[in-house]
Amino acid sequence: MTNNILLENQYNRSSLFEKENVNYLVRILKRFNTVPKINNINIITSTTEPDIFRIVPNKAIIIGSSFLDKPILALVYLRFGIEWQLWYKALNNEKEDAALCDVAALEVTRIFYNLLPKDDKEKLEDLDFLLINLIKNDVKVDAASLLKNEELQAYHRLKSPSKSCQESWKTIVDNLAKPTEYLLMAGGDLRLNIDEIQLLNKYGCRPFPRPDAFTFASSTASSVSNFAYDKTDKIRSILIRNSLKYGFEKTTLEFAALLKNNLRKIFKLSEECEIIFSPSGTDSALQIAAITQIISDKEITHILVASDETGSGVAAALKGCHFENTTALNIPIKKGDSIEGFRPVDLIKIPFRDQNGALKSASQLDQEVFDAVAQTTALGRHVVLHTMDQSKLGYQSPTDKLIIKLNTIEALSMQIVVDGSQLRLDPKDIQNYLSKGYIVTITGSKFFTGPPYSGALFLPKNVSKLAQSAKNSLPMGLKQYYNHSDWPASWSCSTALSDGYNYGSYMRWHAAIIEMFRYYKTPVLYRNMGIEMFCNFVEDSIKDATFLKPIYEHEVKTNNYSSKEFGIRNIRTIFPFFILNNDEVLSVDKVKKLYALLNSDLSEQFADSSIEIIRLAAQKCHIGQAVNVIYEDKSPTAVLRISLGARVISESWVNRDISLFFRNIELQMTQITITIKKIELILSNPDLLN
Repeated sequence: MTNNILLENQYNRSSLFEKENVNYLVRILKRFNTVPKINNINIITSTTEPDIFRIVPNKAIIIGSSFLDKPILALVYLRFGIEWQLWYKALNNEKEDAALCDVAALEVTRIFYNLLPKDDKEKLEDLDFLLINLIKNDVKVDAASLLKNEELQAYHRLKSPSKSCQESWKTIVDNLAKPTEYLLMAGGDLRLNIDEIQLLNKYGCRPFPRPDAFTFASSTASSVSNFAYDKTDKIRSILIRNSLKYGFEKTTLEFAALLKNNLRKIFKLSEECEIIFSPSGTDSALQIAAITQIISDKEITHILVASDETGSGVAAALKGCHFENTTALNIPIKKGDSIEGFRPVDLIKIPFRDQNGALKSASQLDQEVFDAVAQTTALGRHVVLHTMDQSKLGYQSPTDKLIIKLNTIEALSMQIVVDGSQLRLDPKDIQNYLSKGYIVTITGSKFFTGPPYSGALFLPKNVSKLAQSAKNSLPMGLKQYYNHSDWPASWSCSTALSDGYNYGSYMRWHAAIIEMFRYYKTPVLYRNMGIEMFCNFVEDSIKDATFLKPIYEHEVKTNNYSSKEFGIRNIRTIFPFFILNNDEVLSVDKVKKLYALLNSDLSEQFADSSIEIIRLAAQKCHIGQAVNVIYEDKSPTAVLRISLGARVISESWVNRDISLFFRNIELQMTQITITIKKIELILSNPDLLN
C-alpha cells in the first residue's frame, strides 16, 4: 500500500515517520486494499492536534493521532478524504464546486461503511463523530443540506457560492459515486451480494482482491485480481473526470464502445460482429430467446444440449420465464413466472449423462440431437440448437460431423448457438463459429477470472442484420431486465426499453478485458507450455490422492476436435473429482460443507496442533463449487473442481523472464498440493463435516 502515501519531500522526516504512527497507518491501510490511489496527495498524521481531520485540497489529508487509536474510524475518515480529493481533481480544482465533492465523498463513504464486516461496524456503534453520525443516521445526501453543514465544510475550508449541485451532476453521482468494489457488485442480482462476516458472495468470492486465498475456481467464479482491480479503480476516476468535462451520456457511450472494440481486438473479430453485453450468462440466454422471437415468425423449439451442465436458470430463460427473484435492474419479480411479451416455446433438454449418472458417448449424444432436430423440423418449427463448448465439467457436444449431417435435413430452419461461457477457446475458434453464422455466448468471469457476472453475445453478420430489420419489438417484460443502451443503437426493436446504463456490467467487463490483455501478452509458446505443465500436474495430483477420484477417469473424451494442433480446447483444463472418505463417496451436503471449509480459515479448530497444521488449516483455498452428480454405485453426490484460470499464466509472466515464468508456475503447483492436503486434513477430522 506504499503508493497510498506519497511524500512531498522524501528526504525530510516528518511525524509520519515516527514508529508509532507508521505502525498505525500501515495497520489501517492494509485493512482493505480498496482505498483509491491518488497521485501527489500526502497522508499526514498530527500529534500536536490529535483531534484534527483536515483536507488540504489537491495536496494532503491530515489526520490526528486520536483517530489512529480507532483504526476502523480512521479508515472511514481516510476513505472520505481520499474520495473528496478524487472528485476535486476531477473538477480541475474548481473551488466553487466543492459541494459536489462533499456529496460524492459522503455517498461513497456511506456505501464503504455498509460493506465493512459486521465486527468492524460494531466498533463504531458508540462513537460520536460527524461522518459516523451522518452515515448511521442515514441523513439525506444532497447539496442543500451539506452546504449548511459548517462542520463538514470545516474539513476542507471551502465554501461554495452555489446553493445546489448542478442538475448534470446528479446522474454522475448516482452512477459513479460508488466504491469500485460496489460497482463490481452492481447491475447483477442477489447472487452478487456478500455476507457480513466473511464478505463472500454465493460463489465464494469477493468484489475486491483476496490475495490471501489460493484461487483455482475459474470454472465457477473468482475474486478480482489486484491488477485488474487497480486498473478498474483508475478507470472510475477517469470516467468521473470525463463525465464532468464532456457529459455523462457521451462518456458512457464511448466507454461501452471502447470495451466492445477491445473485445474485437482481442479475438480479432470484424466490425460486422455485433456485441451485446449482459449481466450474466443466464441473461445472455434470455437475450437469445428474445432475439429469436423477433426474427422468426414460426413456432420455436430450443434444443438445449448439456442441459445438466449449463447455468441453472438457462432453461427458464429460454422459455421466457424469470430465473431469479430479482432482475439485474434490481426489480423484484417471481422466479418461474412468464415474462410479458414472450410467445410460448418448446424446450428439449439433452443432458450429458444418463439417469444412472454415466456420461453418454459422443455418438449417442449426436443421435439424440439429430432426432430432436429432425422431429422438430417435421413439425414446421424453427430450431434453436444450443451446443456446448465447454461445459462446467469440461465437455463439448455435438460433433462437427453431426452439424454437417443436420444440414441435410429437408426444410431445416435452424439457428445454432454455441455456449462458450467458460471461454476456454482461442480467437480462431470464435472466428470459425461466427463465420458459420453461429451466435456465441461468452463470459469474462470464468477462464479469464474477471469478476462474476460479465456475459456477452457475439452475433454474426446475418443474425445482426435480421434483428436490425425486424419489425417486431423486443418483449415488453425485458424493461425489467435491460436498458435501451444495452442493445445495439441501430436496432429499433429495443427503443421501448428502460433508460439508463448498467455500470456494474461495464466495470466487470473492464476488469475481465484487463485480464485478457494480460494473458495474451505471454508469448504463445510459453503460454502453451505453461498450460500443459500446470494441467498435467493437477491431473497427476488428483490421481495420486487416494481420497480423490477423477470423474473423467474411465470416460472417453467427447471432444469434437483433433488434438494435432495445440489449443486451449485441446487439453482438459477443468478437473472435477469425487471425494471419498473410508472408500465411501461423500454425500452432497458434506461435499458442499467441505467446499465452504476449504475456503475458510480453520486455524481455531486446530489451535493445539503443530504450526504446520495450523498454517495448513488457516490457508483459504477457493476451487470450483459443487456440481451434483451420481457416483458409480448410484449414490447421489457432488464433485468439486480445480481449474486452470488465465491468471496462472499471466501472473507468472513477469519481466519477460522465462526461467522466472516456469518457477512461478511451479509455485502455483505447490498451491495445488496444499489445497489437496487441506482436503485431506478436513476428511481426517469428520466432526468438521457434521
